[in-house]
Amino acid sequence: MEKSKKLLDKKNILFFNNINNQIFILFGLTSITCIFSDCYFKNSNLTIPFITTTLVSSIICFLGIPKLKKFKINQIIREEGPKNHFLKQGTPTMGGIFFIPIGIIISNILYFNRDDYKIILTLSFIVILFMFIGFIDDFLSLKKQSNTGLKSKQKLILQSIISLIFIIICASNNLIPYNIQIANKIIHIGNLIYPIGIFVLLAESNSTNLTDGLDGLLSGCSVLILTGLAITILIENPSNNFTLAPFCIVMAGACMGFLFLNKYPAKLFMGDSGSLAIGASLGSIALISNNLWSLLIMGGILAAESISVIIQVSIFKIFKKFKGKGYKLFLMTPLHHHFELKGNNEILIVGSFWLVTLLLVIVNLIF
Repeated sequence: MEKSKKLLDKKNILFFNNINNQIFILFGLTSITCIFSDCYFKNSNLTIPFITTTLVSSIICFLGIPKLKKFKINQIIREEGPKNHFLKQGTPTMGGIFFIPIGIIISNILYFNRDDYKIILTLSFIVILFMFIGFIDDFLSLKKQSNTGLKSKQKLILQSIISLIFIIICASNNLIPYNIQIANKIIHIGNLIYPIGIFVLLAESNSTNLTDGLDGLLSGCSVLILTGLAITILIENPSNNFTLAPFCIVMAGACMGFLFLNKYPAKLFMGDSGSLAIGASLGSIALISNNLWSLLIMGGILAAESISVIIQVSIFKIFKKFKGKGYKLFLMTPLHHHFELKGNNEILIVGSFWLVTLLLVIVNLIF
């Protein structure tokens, strides 16, 4: 019995060391990328903002945990989810209200009163408002003691209104292009940018919302995608994009700081207030910098998570209509739950999804 306990303890140590190694590699890789960019692109200014934001975000999130516990702002696990997730019941949530404002505040401090400050102000507008939608959703969920807060239609209406206002503000200030660049081709779309822009913001924010289902999954992928966007922006136009790239890296730092507390086993969840805001930041940056194609490639995991849900629901409804009984292609969606129910441990799934995201970022930068 004692021997089995020692083996179990040893296994747990290796288990935790594994995720710690992954976190160290992710932070180190992002820091090295920032240092290299600052050396290669004159005045790019990525390293100090990234490290500073990571440190501040981590400290603020750590200090915020006792406050969330005091007000009993704890995660509610849905009954139909994987059974092992019930162990996470009671973990403090709504961490997005801590690390998202940190990214916004530091970005505004860096670029206040500069000529291109309106870009930061516009991005701050949509990110904070999407965070607020998530906050309402989280609050109602806690109030009802249910995993759902706002109804899907209510959430989509709010997101659509804010997205339309954002697109109008961008168009009025010449911040958004009227063409889309796909690989080496440029397609003029004119006023179609309005519906396309709204679709991108809705799709991205809901994809990030679906991806946020395992400890550290979304926060780690976000660090990689935001860093990839920063480098892509610098490569495409290094003389005219020293606002967007640092904004990307500051938001990456905010996610990185949160990740130290969100890694398995999570001490803090981001909630919809964090996931919706991350999606809004990714979508809005891609729209303004004309990097929708790059975001689609680098955010392949986010897209896969959404598509898995769409496929699952569609196939189930089709089979139920024509055969009287639904059919599930996946054991459970979003996709990460399918791999969970296949018997893979959480850290392995998260690490694998990070690795795929890293490879997609590299593919985008090369091609």
